[in-house]
Amino acid sequence: MHPQLAADLAALPDLLETTRQHAADFLDTLPEAPVVPARPAPEPAPLPEHGTGLRDALRDFTTRWQPGLSASAGPRYLGFVTGGATPAALAGDWLTATVDQNAMSSLDPTGQHLERETVDWLRALFGLSDAHQGALVSGATQSNTVGLAIAREWLGEQRGVSPAEDGVAALGPVRVLSGAPHSSIAKALSVLGLGRSALVTVPTLPDREAVDPAALERALQEADGPCVIIANAGTVNTVDFDDLRALAALRDRYGCWLHIDAAFGAFAALSPQHAHLVDGLDLADSLCIDLHKWLNVPYDSAVQFTRRRDLQARVFQNAAAYLGELGADPDLVHLTPENSRRLRALPTWFTLRAYGREGHREIVERCAASAGTLGTAVASLDGLRLLDPVRLNVVCFTLADRPTAERLTALADALAAEAFLTPTVHAGLPALRAAFSNWRTTEEDVQRIATALERAVRQLPAD
Repeated sequence: MHPQLAADLAALPDLLETTRQHAADFLDTLPEAPVVPARPAPEPAPLPEHGTGLRDALRDFTTRWQPGLSASAGPRYLGFVTGGATPAALAGDWLTATVDQNAMSSLDPTGQHLERETVDWLRALFGLSDAHQGALVSGATQSNTVGLAIAREWLGEQRGVSPAEDGVAALGPVRVLSGAPHSSIAKALSVLGLGRSALVTVPTLPDREAVDPAALERALQEADGPCVIIANAGTVNTVDFDDLRALAALRDRYGCWLHIDAAFGAFAALSPQHAHLVDGLDLADSLCIDLHKWLNVPYDSAVQFTRRRDLQARVFQNAAAYLGELGADPDLVHLTPENSRRLRALPTWFTLRAYGREGHREIVERCAASAGTLGTAVASLDGLRLLDPVRLNVVCFTLADRPTAERLTALADALAAEAFLTPTVHAGLPALRAAFSNWRTTEEDVQRIATALERAVRQLPAD
């Protein structure tokens, strides 16, 4: 064994304790740390020929890289839709690296059994029926991609071909219909060979991001053959929800595939006050839910569900002597693009086991209440304009006067030490959006953000 490896192995308990203390110190600073530090990237360093061990590597990381890291795990990082890591999820993630399991095959089965239990718990958490079966993937983009890969095979089934065997060209033209699709949908269509141009944007309801069911029906009537419908359960800008039951009825009437992108909107199911927004979620043929958003497990984690696991296995099956048989209940290696990956289920298992439905409901309801409070503050602030009602956990707003992209960037930059918001365009207007999904966020944080917003707007240059 290399001498430095042997030395680190001998000192591993002390080194892990040092790392634990370092991690604890970092987490302790989150409430007051600059949310996005204004710091340039360090100068690149050459690959060391002779390493000096873990302790020196940790020291180098602390000096060169850590000062530029954002407080994305903290309570006022409201960009994108970013959760943190609950204490239990963090412990689960550390243990994931420790046990270093590849949970894809029944030939080494315990990790796979744990993932199946975790997926069962998630199905119950979101109120899905046993008709849905699922697997964990790396994020919402991969979950949407897997769902649309299954939809692609279903389209082939309708036309008497198998894209998995015959290639996507055997399908002919495909139409994918949606009102306000997430950008990952077009990316998935590109990856799957269906093409970005297969995506047809259908008109939405007036002043909404929810699709107009009547317009969708007209598009289905004009279609030449079966289509894929992408329903949104929580759009990015305004967390708008399609009428899932109405879209499922259109699916049944016109013989379509219904994929529901519920990356973070699915969590409305946990709150009695908001559960009506996802009424009909169980009717999906395939379903995307992100976990490193509102479940507050570390990146990278999401779940995909489908009613057609047989088609899923037809797409992703992998044949090799060292892999398990396909069978009626396929190993995970036959269900997603990956042949190997870490035991991604463990952080999710830990946080669900530690806090249960009630604990995660409290996180959802506190985040939704925080968004409502900030929305009220924005609506009352001179110089700001709320662009849409706060339906769940996102506040979308712009400047009341001259809302240019440059001025909104200046506003976001002025906030960066106190809060991180991401830019968007909504209804043709440059805007900012604040997405609440972190388990640490409190009412005090919301007040700090509102105060910082008021100050930043007041100090914004006139030009």
